[in-house]
Order: sequence, then structure tokens, then C-alpha cells
Amino acid sequence: MKAGAGQSVQRLSVLGATGSIGQSTLDLVGRHPDRFEVVALTANGDVKGLAELAIRHRAKMAVVADPEGYQDLAKALSGTGIVVAAGGDALVEAASQPADCVVASIVGAAGLVPTLAAVRQGRRVALANKECLVAAGELFMREVSAADTELLPVDSEHSAAFQAIGASAARDIEAITLTASGGPFRNWDHERLKAAKPEQALRHPNWSMGAKITIDSATMMNKGLELIEALHLFPVTISQLDCVVHPQSIVHCLVSYRDGSVLAQMASPDMRTPIALALSWPERIDTPTKRLDLAELGQLTFERPDDRRFPAIRLAREAMAAGGAAPAVLNAANEVAVMAFLENRIGFLDIPAVVSDCLDAASSGALCRAVDHIDEILAVDLAARELARSMLEKRGVA
Repeated sequence: MKAGAGQSVQRLSVLGATGSIGQSTLDLVGRHPDRFEVVALTANGDVKGLAELAIRHRAKMAVVADPEGYQDLAKALSGTGIVVAAGGDALVEAASQPADCVVASIVGAAGLVPTLAAVRQGRRVALANKECLVAAGELFMREVSAADTELLPVDSEHSAAFQAIGASAARDIEAITLTASGGPFRNWDHERLKAAKPEQALRHPNWSMGAKITIDSATMMNKGLELIEALHLFPVTISQLDCVVHPQSIVHCLVSYRDGSVLAQMASPDMRTPIALALSWPERIDTPTKRLDLAELGQLTFERPDDRRFPAIRLAREAMAAGGAAPAVLNAANEVAVMAFLENRIGFLDIPAVVSDCLDAASSGALCRAVDHIDEILAVDLAARELARSMLEKRGVA
């Protein structure tokens, strides 16, 4: 991972502007109007929200992924001079616009192609899309290296690791331990988890996030995906990666060194802190986040994740160890299962069960083979989604 010098005015594009990361990014932009110039904003289907943000931040281009949203977006931005476009190709065009930094926060595998386009631009990418590294980690990092670009993580845990590692040599790092809040069900027993409803899973105790990532936090799949990301972001092996449940979400990562030192990054649970770092590194900018008062906190606690109640981390480790396209299968199956849960078609514990079934079925076929090209990864993603849907049908889910 490479970082370069900051500059006084930064041209910025935000892929996924209406999501939680996008809105937090633009909140910071609004607080530093002399530092940022907005080039392009994109959204999946929230035309009204996208138009409002594009006008407020004087964007040069606004793109909605859903082609059916084009007419409404064009009408909303008529007379503003903002270029309007829609569809997948338009997302790639937005990601390729001349910019100093592209915030990649499109949720899911849909963010892979436009984020790769941003990497190929050769500018800084502030990465908030997990799937780029989970589904296509080796390919993605090769592209980053080939473009000689800057890749800075936006996830609070990876941002924390980036800060704690600094310029340390790989040989000096003993372990990286990511922290997990444990989500809303940390103390629920197995029977309660079986009956958990989407509205309960969406009540995260510490973080304000989108629906999919909030469910991932509840199952702890989010932490499993982050372990896979960390394997590609940092100079460590699978055996050097660990996670621990930390309910207060104050310590975001711990890096252990071979001399026995452990460096931890701490901050209040607010995504604007890691976003600000990714935008401004190696400088830092002011944020409105709550400052830590350790005396007020009183204590910080840590515990091991319970593999029986939350098997997602184990599944992620198995996919990581299998290599090839196994992580892409894990990710695709999880997206399908999470959506089914949000639609009240399966139970909470069915999410990791469907993912496990998909991994087992894929490992006996050719789906988990090694992949070298983006088209192959996208094909695996589609096939894994179909496999997941077939697993739902076997469970009697319409």
C-alpha cells in the first residue's frame, strides 16, 4: 500500500454517494469546502438523494446505476450544467473521470468493475468496498501495483492497522488482530438467535451503517470478510490474522510485534475518522467526531468470538485457506442469504448455513478454481448466486 503527499485542493469522486460511507464523506467535504472539489457522484437508484447531493456539492457529473432512473435524474438536474448519465458503463465513466481521489463505496460485487476503473486511473482510491478484495483480492492488488497508485482502506479496522503498521518492516510484524463489536446479538443464546428478526439485527449498538453491512455485523460475517481483506492489504499470512470481540468499538485494531510490543489505534466509533484519513493522508484534517475520554469510558473489554453461535468467521477462514475463487463464492452466497433474511424468507441462523452449503457444493466442483481475469470472477459471482438460490429452494424458500 502506497501513500503520497496531500494537496490544498483535491478533486474527489464518490462512488456510492447516497450510502452511509458516501454521505459521511460528503459531510467532511462540506466542512472543508476549500480543500475538496467534487468531480463525480454515483448512486444505485436513489435519484432524489443523488440530485440533492450533486447540487449541494456542485458536482460535475452525476450517475445513477439503474438505467430507469435516467429521466428523473436528468429532470432533477436540468439547468444545473451537471452531466447526467445512467447504467453500468456510466458508472465506469464516472470512476474514470480525472480525480485525485476516488471513494469506492458501492456495496457488493457491483462495485468491483467501477473500482477497478478508478484504480486504472492511477489516482488514490479510498476503498470502502469489501468485495474488491474479498472476491478479487489477488487480481485487484496486481492492478494497484501495475497502476502504481495509492490504495487507502476506509474500514475502521484496516485504517487502524495501516496507522499502527506505519513504515514497519514485514519481518517485525507478529500478528494483526481486528476487533469486532459483536453486533446486537453478542449475548443472545442459540435459541434466541433462531428467532431473531431483521428489525432486531439492524439495531447495531455502536455504528450507523447500511442494511447489508449491519446484518453482516450481526452474523459476524463482516469480520470474516475483513480478515480476507487484511490478507491482501498487509504483509501477513493467514496464521498471523486474528479477531477479538470488543463491545465498546473504541480499539479498532491491534498490531503485535516480535519484540512483544502491541500498537493499538483508538477512536470513537464514527466512520468519518477513517474516511478523513483516507482523503487527507499523510496529513490529517479536522473532523467533528466525539473525542475519547478514557476516564468517562471507565473500562474496555475483550472476549473471544463464539464459533458455535457465530460460525461466519470460521467459514471465512476456510474460504481464505482454500484460496482460488472460494472467497468470491463465500461473498456471493452471503449476499443472497442476507437479502433473503432481510425479506423475511429465511431465519437469522440460516444465513451462515446457506453460505456453508454453498462452499461445500462449490468445493466439490470447479467453481472454486483459481481465477485470473475479471470476467472469470464475475462469472463465478453469478454462478455462486445461482447456487445460493438453489440452496434456498432446497430449504423450501420461494
